[in-house]
Parts: sequence; structure tokens; C-alpha cells
Amino acid sequence: MSKFFLYLRTSAFRKNLIAALIFIVVLFIVVYFGLKVYTKHGDSQEVPVLKGLHISEALKVLDKAGLEYEIDSIYQMDAKPGLVIDQDPDPKSHVKSGRTVYLTIITQSAPEIAFPEIIDKTYIEASAILKNHSLKISDTTYINDIARDVVLDVKFAGQALQAGRMVPKGSRISLILGNGRGNDEVEIPNLVGFQLNEAKFALAGLGLTLGSVSFSDGSRDSLNARIVSQSPDTSSHVISIGSAIHVTMAMPSSSPATPTTTPQQ
Repeated sequence: MSKFFLYLRTSAFRKNLIAALIFIVVLFIVVYFGLKVYTKHGDSQEVPVLKGLHISEALKVLDKAGLEYEIDSIYQMDAKPGLVIDQDPDPKSHVKSGRTVYLTIITQSAPEIAFPEIIDKTYIEASAILKNHSLKISDTTYINDIARDVVLDVKFAGQALQAGRMVPKGSRISLILGNGRGNDEVEIPNLVGFQLNEAKFALAGLGLTLGSVSFSDGSRDSLNARIVSQSPDTSSHVISIGSAIHVTMAMPSSSPATPTTTPQQ
């Protein structure tokens, strides 16, 4: 133990102690200033506002500010492609130069999804399903079918669309619906102003027949007279195929009056 205390009094110990202290001081100075350089102490700048800019404009701003960037993208319907919708760090926060700013933009191409099954669904049900799948209804077409407002067929870009086919999000879909009339009913044509032969031709094309023909002016000129009224009229909208339309005729210069005669069917 006495040798240890004797060593502490020697010049060699004093030299080693001084060298150790100098090393510690130098190490502290190097670490202190090294950390200031590494962490860019005192080097701070404000993050620019990038939300709402197009990505090309945002990158120019970041390059000018000396900031790095990373880009992520999402898809949103009815949003401008390339638009910056989010950034991290937030605008006007202070960061070191060279800091990475993370941007979220609207992608230019829509992701594809499997088209859902909507055949035999009502229009209301189909609308809800399409909305949940980020799809839109472009137009609707009604055809004769006893199922009223029920989806009978679906088209996309003019082509029939089957469930499970991949389509871009936001696509516009055309629906073919039933009108509830069935195939044995047709719309009642408007025959007013027609000559008799024209009326017969129009009715035959719809699967209807000409009923009674009467003259309101007593002329009985079925060749030149024109139809001035019909029964049933167009207010009834539809009629069964094979039904008869009854007409009243008069010469073009005559004013309609109460029918006076009722010739053949």
C-alpha cells in the first residue's frame, strides 16, 4: 500500500495524470463541436406550405429550400391528379436543412376493383352498392319487363359488365332496368293528325288494331279526313298488345264536334 502512495508522488504519475486530463479535455472539445456540426445546431428553417400545390411546384419549392422529400400517393375521385394533400412536418414548423419532408399526393391512375353483383337488385340497392365501391351511375335505360326498377343488365364503356370483372375506381356504369310493364304492353301512340291509312300502319307496327271510326263533321271522307281525337288517348300511357284504338275524323278545315256516325271496325 505504501508503494502505491510513493508512486503517486513520482514524476511519472504526474506526467500520466496530465496526459489523461489533456486527452479528456480534447475529447470533450471534439465531441462537443462534432455534435454541433452533426446536429446542425443553430441551423433551422421554416417548412414551406406545400398543401394545395401541384407536385411539380412543391418539388421546386423544396429544392429551393434545400430540403429532401419522399412521395406517397393515394386515389381520390374527383380530385386533381398530382395535388399535394398532406405533408409531414407540418407547414411553418422549423427543421434542419436537408430534412426529409414526406408528401402525400393524388395519384394519376385509379386502382382497379372487382365489380360487385347487382343484377336483380333494385335501383336503390344497386345505387348503394355502387357508391360503397366508389363507382358512379352514368345513365339508366328502361326496357319492357315485369320487374319494375330492377337491374336487368349492366354496361361499362358500351360493353356488358359481369360481376368480378376489374374496373377502375370512379368508373361510370350504365344500368338497364325493368319498367314494370311486361312484354305484352306498349305505349299508346298519338294518332291525332294522321290519315286513316297512316293510323292503320302505325297501329300495326305496335301490335294494335284500329277500332271504330267516326266522323265529327258528317263528311265520311276517309281518304282525305284526318284524325281529330282517339280513345283511349295518350293520357292512359300504355295498352295491351292486340287492343283497339277508336278514332274520330274530320276534314282538315272542319272544327271537331260530337261524333255523328260509327262505321265499321
